[in-house]
Amino acid sequence: MKEDFLHHVWQHKKFAVTQLQTTAGESIQILNSGQYLQLAGPDFFNAQIIIGNQKWAGNVEIHIKSSDWYIHNHENDSNYDSVILHVVWEYDTPIFRKDNLEIPTLELRNYVALSDLHKYQSLISQKSWISCENEIINVDGFIFKNWQERLYFERLERKSAEIMTLLAESNNDWEAVLFCLLAKNFGLNTNGPLFLKMTKSIPFSVVRKESFAVENLEALFFGQANMLVSNFQDNYTKKLLQDYTYIAQKHKIQKSVFESVSFFKHRPDNFPTIRLAQLAALYHKEHNLFSKIVSVTSITEIYTLFQIEVSKYWETHYNFDKKSVTKKKKITNSFIDLIMINTIIPVRFAYEQSLQKEYSQEIIELTTALQPEKNIVIDKFASIGIFAKNAFQSQSLLQLKNEYCDAKKCLQCAIGAFLLKN
Repeated sequence: MKEDFLHHVWQHKKFAVTQLQTTAGESIQILNSGQYLQLAGPDFFNAQIIIGNQKWAGNVEIHIKSSDWYIHNHENDSNYDSVILHVVWEYDTPIFRKDNLEIPTLELRNYVALSDLHKYQSLISQKSWISCENEIINVDGFIFKNWQERLYFERLERKSAEIMTLLAESNNDWEAVLFCLLAKNFGLNTNGPLFLKMTKSIPFSVVRKESFAVENLEALFFGQANMLVSNFQDNYTKKLLQDYTYIAQKHKIQKSVFESVSFFKHRPDNFPTIRLAQLAALYHKEHNLFSKIVSVTSITEIYTLFQIEVSKYWETHYNFDKKSVTKKKKITNSFIDLIMINTIIPVRFAYEQSLQKEYSQEIIELTTALQPEKNIVIDKFASIGIFAKNAFQSQSLLQLKNEYCDAKKCLQCAIGAFLLKN
């Protein structure tokens, strides 16, 4: 038994609501079960309940056992002074207010159908990949579609909170925020955190000033990422080290102290050297990238923005001092799609939120125009009959798995609620 089951039961009145009584024998009539806000304090706010002949307005707190009130130290928390009804599964001790009056208690186990309890226990006790693995395919299509939209924007809101933190650190410079998040995206999962630290260590004003020469940006990025530390043989790489030393001194940039970049298990086109060279080429070409990104209306426009070519040295190298077959090393459309999903759309959403705008239909249209990600989670959903046709759907499925399925929040999930109801 978990409290979320009791929250579900109370919120949706999944019990015999007639002839309810407190543990002291007083009648209970629920006029309004309250708002389930999931904030600090009582579980349900602004409930309206008639107990005996008295109408009460206040909050409702829910526990498995009534003694949990004292285990959670609610008697010392003024937030719980307004509780008008204590709803529990098992009444094992009376609970008193600060004025020594007992708080009325409803013992739910006397009113909940055993069939509902068994359904709940069966759902959360399954040892499969997700609790509803065998039933999810039977969920009503309308409910599933609406829930996917809710999940997608939940995911964007979570990312938006992280972006707003970065915005505050960047003195409200959206171009700087985009720069940091693009770098993180260019580094993928392996080097992304290091690339983010690297970009945060460079004032974006310096990037603006040095963007007239792609070699200066390469020197700056490679130097701050601790990649210019070897005894180079190539003249170009020797010059990068010299340029980095000069640029760092000129702008008083503190030397970074990060872990080393990783080349392990990366295809050559994803080597950190190539991704940083591409990032340098991008900011050499585009000087007001954020302004352009927030105004685009199609995927084609994004592809055009990211049509860049690396500098001549990197056309014939994947690493310093090691020559390779000539290749332009352009950013592929599939990689741009990942940038769209993980950086551009979240930044655009956060920007619109900062302007107190409702999310634009363009965000949905851009996301539905993108191919779904390919990863273990999306593949597993496909194996149980849930297919993602675009990035909008794959992102919602990732949110479902990470925030609801893994946390066993079946009763806060529209899918779990539907399955229990039916």
